[in-house]
Amino acid sequence: MKSVSVILILLGAICVSCLNNTEPHSEEKALSQSSSLINETGTSVESRFLCPTGYKRASADESTFATYLRKLRLKEFGSPVTLFDGSLKINQQAHLSVIDLPIGKRDLHQCADAIMRLRAEYLFDSGQFGDIHFNFTNGFKADYSTWKAGNRISVSGNTVSWKPSSSSNGTYKSFWKYLEMVFSYAGTASLDKELASKPILEMKTGDLLIQGGFPGHAVIVLDMCKNESTGEKMYMLAQSYMPAQEIQILKNPLDDRLSPWYKLTEGEIIRTPEWTFEKTNLKSF
Repeated sequence: MKSVSVILILLGAICVSCLNNTEPHSEEKALSQSSSLINETGTSVESRFLCPTGYKRASADESTFATYLRKLRLKEFGSPVTLFDGSLKINQQAHLSVIDLPIGKRDLHQCADAIMRLRAEYLFDSGQFGDIHFNFTNGFKADYSTWKAGNRISVSGNTVSWKPSSSSNGTYKSFWKYLEMVFSYAGTASLDKELASKPILEMKTGDLLIQGGFPGHAVIVLDMCKNESTGEKMYMLAQSYMPAQEIQILKNPLDDRLSPWYKLTEGEIIRTPEWTFEKTNLKSF
């Protein structure tokens, strides 16, 4: 480790360099720009994370999934990621912010589950109940409309069926029970099969990067911005993980100056703090 005297000398040299140059170096400009991308007092995705200079979020109708994601409330800046049992996630170095949503008390709200949850919450809030459906790993279609009508899912080994149970119930409490049933029997393997692939450069907010498996992993494209001059795009990613945990906005491990933004390119590899995806892993609801 360097001695204090050496550090002081280096700091002095940097200060002299700054005084001798009226125009900052390009790297210094980038670092300065990075510090302006995060508004620590912002309470939503769009108010806390600003677009880099020259970039702008695309306009979106209030009723869209993109707007829903941008307006998600965030916990206070610097909050740790908490697990389903109230303990802290071991790796607290992967995220920049935590989405302020409860995740239940069971070890269910993991990676693909969190994405299905966000999609289902948006559709539930906007009254699009008929569009809420997910396939279990064995292919069974669990649609919320059937659940809401008073039926319940019966699982016996690999056999799954609907059973009449009660009168219709459209409360949020019942909706969450439906989601926990989905979390129990669906995951990256089923969601990967269920969704359509798309070219990486056609990425949109609300898409996901997913590798189906046991385990696999999935992250959601939480927001995007575009350079109005060059057309270049950037995107932001969020995830849950194992054990079940709060949804967190990920850092860009390859470029601290742009975090949480990632440049959208045709590169084969997309490296996140806890998983590596390929460009062929992009899928859409």
